[in-house]
Parts: sequence; structure tokens; C-alpha cells
Amino acid sequence: MAEHPVDVTSAIDSTVPHSARMWNYWLGGKDNYEVDRGAGDEIRRLHPGILEYARADRAFLGRAVRHLTGEAGIRQFLDIGTGLPTADNTHEVAQRLAPDARIVYVDNDPLVLTHARALLTSTPEGATDYIDADLHDPEAILRQARKTLDLTRPTAVMLLGVAMFIADTEEAYEVVGRLMDALPSGSHLVLSHTITAPGLPDVDEAVRFWNSVGTPKLTQRTPEQVAGFFAGLDLLEPGVVSCTRWRPDVAPVGERDAGEAAGAGGVAEAGGAAEEVAFYCGVARKP
Repeated sequence: MAEHPVDVTSAIDSTVPHSARMWNYWLGGKDNYEVDRGAGDEIRRLHPGILEYARADRAFLGRAVRHLTGEAGIRQFLDIGTGLPTADNTHEVAQRLAPDARIVYVDNDPLVLTHARALLTSTPEGATDYIDADLHDPEAILRQARKTLDLTRPTAVMLLGVAMFIADTEEAYEVVGRLMDALPSGSHLVLSHTITAPGLPDVDEAVRFWNSVGTPKLTQRTPEQVAGFFAGLDLLEPGVVSCTRWRPDVAPVGERDAGEAAGAGGVAEAGGAAEEVAFYCGVARKP
């Protein structure tokens, strides 16, 4: 595990709402402050459907990891923008199917760092690690990830709800491209991102409120711009869609959904009946 300062709690600012803590609040977690709950409640007032984003994104993570592990044979995951640990983290989903899977988590939030041990409960056959690093510096991430992962073998890069924190779209594309360029054929990109589109004024209003009070600031992108992150890769069906629409029927019967496990209910998915959420996603393979 990477070296970290002893007193990381001194870097936690509990006076400003933070996205990781608010996401944790929406998922029913306890690792948040009053300021996060207040901002989260106001965003829910402006856009009542926001809670479903958190649930849908976590459920998408589980379905994507199950597909990559069980169907695509992926055994290495680089999960960037980890967020606070919750039910069915990447290593738990992957190692349930493949005990030898190796997972590296990446985040630069000090509160996430204080909970990193919860992400390091690997099976004996596999491995997990945590890197304190920033998405803006993909080379540093790759350099440290090589201590745990063999990046000459196919690897899945997980970017769930994190590319939206890079304000400039071209820079965001470049960062993702640098990560994928370093990996071999057969590697995969898993990405989710908040969107803007006609008919979503409440979403736009909620984002404006968040950017006026919280950190880090986020950038909405159109569905077409989200699709741009997968340029040069082979998109898996059904393409770039609402998180609730990405292969909603593939979860094994009886396997708990991330939203349900977090005590927050769940997004209805059976038979493709899930409601659309303004949080889009996709999975693509590097040819």
C-alpha cells in the first residue's frame, strides 16, 4: 500500500459539502457531515430523482464488473475515483466470481483514505491496493498501479462518476486516452457521467446549486460527449445509455443489488422497466 501522511483527518474540510460524502449519504451511509446532508437534501428538493443516480450507478458497477469477470475474463481492475466504501465494492464483486482478481483503487480524498482498509480485504488468491492520486495525473496512477497489477495483461479501467470533475472536455478525453493507451488489447473502459439534455432543467438547476456550494465542481456533458470518451474503442451493447438501461437483466437471480444492500431500496430493472436517469454509462473493449 502507498505511503500516506499519518494525520489525514487534518485535511478533511467538514465545512464544505463534498461529493464523495454526499454520495455516501444518498446511498444510506454514515460517513458524512451535516453540511453534506444539508446540500444533499437541497439537491433532492431541486431534483427529486437524484437519489436514483447513486443507486443506479452502484448497480451498474456491479453488472459491469460481473460481465467483465464472468464473461470477458478480466482479472485486473483499476478503479479510479473510488469514493467511500459501500456495499459490493469492485473487489467484492470481482473476487466473488474470480478469487484471483486483483484490484487497485485510486482516490485523492482524505476521508476516502481513512476508510481505505475496508477496500483492502482481498481474498488470499487475489490482491487489492489503494493509491492516493489524482485523475489529472494518469502517469502517476499507472506507475503506482504497476506495483500490484501487470499492465501488460488486459485490465479494466473503472471511471464511475469521476471524469465529470475534469472541467475541460478535451482534457478529460486526453486523460482517459492516456490511461487506455498504456494498456493492451482486450482491456476495457467502464465509465459513467452525469448528462445535460433538453427537458432536464431540474438536473441543470441541481448542478448549478452544487457548483455554488460544494467541491469538487462538476461538468455536465451531453450523451454525445459522454460517448466521446469511448472513441477508438469497441462499445459493448447497448452502447452509451442511462445507467439503469445497461444490461438490466444480467444480474444473477438472488444476488443482492448494491442499492438494496445499502439499505436504500433499489432501481427497478427487471424486464427493461427501469426509469431513465440523467447519469449515462458505457463499457468498451480496446481492440
